Amino acid sequence: MSGTTNAARLAIAALTLSLGACQTSFSGSPEGVPVALESIDGAPGPVRSALADELATAASERKVELVGSSAEARYRVRGYLSTETADGETKVAYVWDVFDARNKRAKRLSGSSPARIAAGSISATDKEALARLAQASMDEIAGFLSASKSEPALQT
Repeated sequence: MSGTTNAARLAIAALTLSLGACQTSFSGSPEGVPVALESIDGAPGPVRSALADELATAASERKVELVGSSAEARYRVRGYLSTETADGETKVAYVWDVFDARNKRAKRLSGSSPARIAAGSISATDKEALARLAQASMDEIAGFLSASKSEPALQT
């Protein structure tokens, strides 16, 4: 019985160490890097509002500090949405331009998310598609912020 207990303890210790190694391979946390979401173009007001809400939720989950567009921020983000259809599947495509304090583009992030929308109209994008788009977007933004956190902030 004691051999089984020791084997179990060793397995738990190995698992804990391997999980710890996975966590430390992440480049850091985006915490403490304020980001202003300035605009989302290419979608009607209700879709922009719904996406902004989803982005706020995704940002909070990833410890990304979103601030108002008039607040001081290390980075400012402007987004662009469009639809694209390929092989009968409609997707909402996004581009996020991340600008530094000197208004110089620091990073362009892009991607797409499958969406169930009628006739390729972005105004009919469903909540689930917006949530997926927001999560994918914030994953990329958080990754960029984590990598850039070690860089000195630019003075305006």
